[in-house]
Parts: sequence; structure tokens; C-alpha cells
Amino acid sequence: MTSNDLADLLYPNITKTIEDLEKMYSPRNLVDGAEVCRFAPSPTGRMHMGNLYASFIPEVIANQTNGIFMLRIEDTDNKRAIENGTQLIIEDLENYNYIVNEHPIKGGNYGPYIQTQREEIYHIVAKYLVSIGRAYPCFCSENDLAEMREKQEKRKDRIGYYGHYAKCRNLSYDEVKNHIDNGDKWVLRLKSLGDFNKKIVFKDLVKGIIELPENDIDQVLIKSDGIPPYALAHVCDDHFMRVTTVTRDDSYISSVPYHLELWEACGFKAPKFAHLLPLNIKEGNTIRKISKRKDPEAAVSFYHEKGIPVEAIKLYFATIMNSNFEGWFLQNSNISYRNFTFTFNKMSKSGPIFDLEKVINISKNYLSRLSAKEVYDNLLVWANEFDKSFATLITKYKDYTIEILNIEREQKKPRKDFSCYSEIKSYIWYMYDELFDDENNYEWQNITNTDEIKNILDVYINKYYNISDDKDMWFAKMKSLSDELGYASNTKDYKDNSDKYKGSIVDVSMVIRVALTTKSMTPDLYEIMKLLGKDRIKSRFDYFN
Repeated sequence: MTSNDLADLLYPNITKTIEDLEKMYSPRNLVDGAEVCRFAPSPTGRMHMGNLYASFIPEVIANQTNGIFMLRIEDTDNKRAIENGTQLIIEDLENYNYIVNEHPIKGGNYGPYIQTQREEIYHIVAKYLVSIGRAYPCFCSENDLAEMREKQEKRKDRIGYYGHYAKCRNLSYDEVKNHIDNGDKWVLRLKSLGDFNKKIVFKDLVKGIIELPENDIDQVLIKSDGIPPYALAHVCDDHFMRVTTVTRDDSYISSVPYHLELWEACGFKAPKFAHLLPLNIKEGNTIRKISKRKDPEAAVSFYHEKGIPVEAIKLYFATIMNSNFEGWFLQNSNISYRNFTFTFNKMSKSGPIFDLEKVINISKNYLSRLSAKEVYDNLLVWANEFDKSFATLITKYKDYTIEILNIEREQKKPRKDFSCYSEIKSYIWYMYDELFDDENNYEWQNITNTDEIKNILDVYINKYYNISDDKDMWFAKMKSLSDELGYASNTKDYKDNSDKYKGSIVDVSMVIRVALTTKSMTPDLYEIMKLLGKDRIKSRFDYFN
């Protein structure tokens, strides 16, 4: 019996060869230094912060090098797959403006991009491995394997199918044929050439040089249902899709010796590896991997409903991906994060801790840098989905709303009130008469006497307020009003001689602010009054008569 005879026996319907695949999936024609990276999730539902971050890393590396970023769906474990899982993942990547050059719907020259549609490729490679004597069929039952593990445990041997425990390794052709003719189930195993007592040394792009024992386990390459586990599938896919850098969870590090042996057995050049530490979350005194089942803030929908801009989340990812990004961005906040050069050697050697407060702070800063028109457009999109009555209101008063949003925006240090679109209404509602009613809770401060409040408002609206005043004149009149009513027009004077005055200009302006908005903290009062206009100001003052 030759190895070719065994290969034909096991895979009689496979007529294509490795050479055919090499021609079909020829090397990509890319510029020097271009990286081909992939994100390869299972189709189990919506993305969460952990895998959104994991996809951000290869996406920026590929795109900053004018390379290729692809989405590959690994659905060989179909127990957890859901019907529209692939579509949901594509939607989430598109919603976050990830540049995905190839994916199952868009297609490309290196597909199919769903593993269960690539079975022929795996079987071609499997047949090749059998033909060169690097793979063999194993007919051991679950009971056989359980007995083997029991013996290994009693003898305190390593658990696994290797050495003299690999009892199907040297079956003759006739023995194999008898099993096949009997319809016995079989799996295909790698015939490992490794020595566990020797070491392999490899370079990881994140962790540096790593040394591990060689693999000597005859691992399963093809399951009895004809589907490969992760190892063979990813080797075939990454090679024939011409992936240059593999980014994956660091839980795979212990498998690198086996995977490298498999790359070598197939005659493929292994890509570079970057094993990424997962996004973690702090829970009390413990740190664990972020979970979409346990952590509401892990869900993409959490941020969508709040209206936190996707670009703000990506900026957060950038800060935890590379330790030097934040300093760079402070100096370059008006340009895209894509102008920064990301590298693997600047990634943390310990898992990043997800920090929702930092996300919120980044979002607040990001929103403050947008134009009022940009904020309005994005707010309208959010409101149309989550607050239709507010959407109707701001559509009716589009230009007015943009002016409201522009208060204290076009200046060196723009105001940073809100961190997400869902908060905006709570900050500007009082600017709309439709939302302003007599049941408002007024946040009076030092002056609470009703007669004093009424007097300040009456004198101001009838004697001092003029909508044509510029800001300097407006402020000068506020000072005159204060002096007339017995309040210090200069806060320093009040601090030095508090017994001489009823209060200061701060107290007077606070009465006007609260009467108009109900709030003690608002953007610039002059700008608010300009937008409200005299008639609406008077109407709100009249409430106190």
C-alpha cells in the first residue's frame, strides 16, 4: 500500500490538488508592506465590545498599510449559530464604519468567506496530507478514547492521542479498508513528527519571543462529519486567502506548536501571529473577560440606544490598543485616528480593562468638536429611532435647534455638556415652548423670596433689556440693574463688603437664568436670551406676576 492509495480510498471524489488551489487563490497583488488581516467570528449574534475591539485591531492594521481587511465566518461549530448571525455581524461592522474589503455578502476573489462553504478545500488539503504520509484515519470510538484517558490518568501521563497511545497510527491499508467497508466512523488525524521534550521558539508580535514544547499529539484534522476543527480550517483559510498577519485571542498561544507543525506539514509559509489579550472588566476585586451575558455595557445596542457616537468608541479602542495614541491625539484632535500609525509592539502585555467612564469622557470631547449642524443631523437620526416626538419638534425648528446647539461651540474651548445624543434633550428642552410649562421645578439659589424675584424681573424687562444690545452692552446693563437693586455689580466688592449689599450680580443674573430656563446651570445666558427673543422672555417672566 502507498500513501496515495490510502488517500484515494479515504477521499475518492476529490480530484483537485493543492496545486490547483494555489492557482485558484494566487498571491495577492498588493503594495510592499501591505497587510492582509481577517476577523473570523462565529455567527452567534450581535457583536459586543470585546469582539468589536478585536476586529478594530486588524482593521486599522490592514487599512493603514493599504492592505486588505476581510470578514470570514467560522461556522463549523453550528450548534451556537443563529439564522441571521452573519448578516448581524456585517451590519455591526458597517454601523461602526469599519472598512471591510471582503465579506460573505460583498464577496471577493478569495472566497467563499463562510467556512461551511469551503469543505472541498479542506478535503483537498486533507487528501494531500494523507498522500504524503502526514495524516491517517482513526477509528477509535468514544469508549476507546475514554479508556485511553483513564490509563493516562492512572499512570500520570500526559493526556492525548500520541506515541503508543495512538493505536490507529500504523493501521495497514487492508485494516483501513475493512473499517471503511464496514461503514465504521472515522476521523482524520495528523501524524505528528514532534518531540515533546524539545522546544520551539517563535515570535509573537505582541508578546515577543515565546518558547513552548513541540507538539507530539496526533490531533484531529477532520471530524467524522467531514468538517474540520479550527486548526486545519484556519490554516487552509489563512493560507489560501493569503493572510499575512493573524490576530486572535491569546488563549490560542498554547496551540501554536501544533498549528506551526500543521502549516509546515501542508507546505505553507506560516503568517505572523499577534495574540491579543481580551477586553476585561473589573468586578469587585477580580478581573474577568467582558461578557455580553453579564455586562449590559458590553452590548453594542447599549451604546446605540444611548446615542454614543461610533467614532468615540473607536477613539476609545485606539487609546487602549496603543499606549502612545492618547498623547498623539491630544495634539491632533482635529484629524482622524487613521492618521496615527498603530503598531503591535505598543500594545499592552496585560489585558485592557474596559472603562465606561473613559468612553463617556471621550464621547463628550468628541461631540464638543463637531459642528452644530453635524450634531443636529446625528441627533435627528437618533431621535427618529428613539424619541419620535422630539424628532418632530427639532425638525419643525431645524435652524433654531442648530443655533441652540451652537451656543459656546465655536470657541477655543467648546462647551462639553453632553456625552451622547440621548442626553441632549435634557440639556436644551427649556428652549422649546412646547416642552416648557408651569409645573417646572425652578432651581433657585440664593434669592428665593417671591417678591424679590418678581421685582428683579420686572425692572430688568421694563427698563434694561434690549434685544439689539451686543454682549458688552448687555453685561453693562446687568451691572446697572444690580447697582439699582442694591446688589454689588462687582463680585470682588461683594466679597470685601458683603454686609453692604443684598448680594452680587451673580445672584441677579441667576434669578433671570432660572426664570427663563428653570436651571441654575446653563450655557451662555446672553446667547439663550438672544434666541428666545423679548416676547418669549416676557412671557416667561409674566409667570411670576
